[in-house]
Amino acid sequence: MALSDLLYPDNPRRRKELIHLHQELLDCMSRNFRATNDLAGVLNEHLGCTIPHIQMRESSTVKENCDIIIQVMSEIQHQVQKIDSDMKEKLEPVLYQKLYDIKEPELEKIAIAHKVFSIVLGEATSTAGMVAIKLLGSNLITFTVSKLVSLLAQIGASVLGGISITILGLGIEMILHAILGAVERNQLLAAVRSYEKHLAEFKAASEKYQRAIREVTSLVRQQVQ
Repeated sequence: MALSDLLYPDNPRRRKELIHLHQELLDCMSRNFRATNDLAGVLNEHLGCTIPHIQMRESSTVKENCDIIIQVMSEIQHQVQKIDSDMKEKLEPVLYQKLYDIKEPELEKIAIAHKVFSIVLGEATSTAGMVAIKLLGSNLITFTVSKLVSLLAQIGASVLGGISITILGLGIEMILHAILGAVERNQLLAAVRSYEKHLAEFKAASEKYQRAIREVTSLVRQQVQ
C-alpha cells in the first residue's frame, strides 16, 4: 500500500496541506528569531545587557530550534526583571510607583527611568529611559513572551519536535516518512490535528510578540533620527 494511502486515503490534498503547515511553522519561527534579535539589540545597546544573537540552525530539529529561542527569551525576561529590581532599589517608593501608574505622564516616567540608568550604567543613552518604560509598562515581558515560550515548549515536545527543519528540501515523501516514524499509525491523524491547533495559537502569539517589539524598535529609531 502506498504511503499516501496509509496517511490520507482518497485525499492527496491533505499531503500538501501537511507540508504547508510545516512551512508555516518554520516561517513563523524565523520571524520570531529576527524579532528577538531586534529586541536583544536594543537591550544591549541602550540598557547595558549582553544578550547573544541567535539564528535558526538548518541542521537541527524543530525542538532544538525552539530551545534556542526559549533560552534567549528567558534571558530577556531575566534582564527586564533585573531592570525592574534596579528601579525599585534606586528609587524612592513613591517614584517607583509612578512608573506603573497609568495616570502619570509617560515623559515623566521616562525621565525617572533615565536617571536610574545614568546611575546604574554610569552613562546612558537618551533612549534608555524610554526603552525601559516601554518594556516595564507593557505586557511584552509579563505576558506576551511567557505565552510564546509556553507554546514553543509545547511544539518542541510534540511529535513534530523531532523533525529536522531542512526536511522540506528532501521532498514530500521524506517528511511523511519522518512523521510516520515518530508516531503509531493510529495516532497520526490526532498528531496532525494537534499540529494545526499549536500552529494557530503559535501564530497569534507570535504576531503579538513581533508587534510589541516593532513598537519598541520603531520608537528607538525615531529617537535616533
